[in-house]
Amino acid sequence: MSDAFRVTRGADLRARNSFGVSARAPLLLEVDHAAALVDALAALPAGPLLVLGGGSNLLFAGDPEGAALSLRAASRRILSDDGGHAIVRADAGADWHGFVRWTLAQGLFGMENLALIPGTVGAAPIQNIGAYGVELREFVHVVEAFETATGRIRRLPRDECAFAYRDSLFKRERDRFIVSAVEFRLSRAPAVRIDYAGVREALAADGTTAPTPVQVFDAVCALRRRKLPDPAVIGNAGSFFKNPIVPLAQAQALAAAHPGLPQFPGADADGRKLSAAWLIDACGWKGHRDGDAGVSMQHALVLVNHGAATGAQLLALARRIAASVSERFGVALEPEPRIVGDHW
Repeated sequence: MSDAFRVTRGADLRARNSFGVSARAPLLLEVDHAAALVDALAALPAGPLLVLGGGSNLLFAGDPEGAALSLRAASRRILSDDGGHAIVRADAGADWHGFVRWTLAQGLFGMENLALIPGTVGAAPIQNIGAYGVELREFVHVVEAFETATGRIRRLPRDECAFAYRDSLFKRERDRFIVSAVEFRLSRAPAVRIDYAGVREALAADGTTAPTPVQVFDAVCALRRRKLPDPAVIGNAGSFFKNPIVPLAQAQALAAAHPGLPQFPGADADGRKLSAAWLIDACGWKGHRDGDAGVSMQHALVLVNHGAATGAQLLALARRIAASVSERFGVALEPEPRIVGDHW
């Protein structure tokens, strides 16, 4: 056993997922730095490997089949700075919200709209996290990842990461790569983005007419705290469903039948993104509860564990919600979190 990693047998994962559901891994491998991954993985038997970040984007509908891996390194630093832009690096284990706050403290701007998203830096590019009109991929310079087949660290520039809406190369080929660090290119110029619904209004309510990035950061934090339940208080994984993207003709037909349905531009001119929260709320699910599995009263997109719900019960509820939306609107919903121990 190396000082750089530790193996625990029969590891309890309840505290390692933000839903707070019971799950147990046959082995848990905790690795202090990416350089130790080759030796650490060699200590495991062959089989599937579940990489754990903050556990805020997964649902344990059952126990993982194989070992779980947690990368512990959490350093962050500025690599280069030309006065206009800087390249900053954070290890996979760094807390995402803490990292965003740190970039602002360094006078580096752009990611303030991504404040208070739970999870780690290493998980962020996998999901291509986004909020309030901003996506992570806009700032990625390089994703550093351990390639399991070759046993070496690779540096993938943004254009090689295949980023898309809540998607990436690392999500599509999750068994191929283990994200070990991410480098970002951030600006010294404080150009804020406040056009997304809610942000400008929150700032205006405070009398702010020319907001700074720090004020946008604070407004986004306040919005998220008001709209989304705190996982430390009630188990949840944030937004459970993606906003569906449908063909333009279908979006137009839905708009005619349901004038209040919010729509946004899709990835191309032939598609429109619909509000999954509105669709779910329209089907009457907001605040619904089946035992301890429920839907938040604060936000229809958020499934919650009121205490003793199992992952299987939460998944069953999610399937019922999606089926009702499909039946009423003809729109398919897809989950954001990774489902472990079952499938969608």
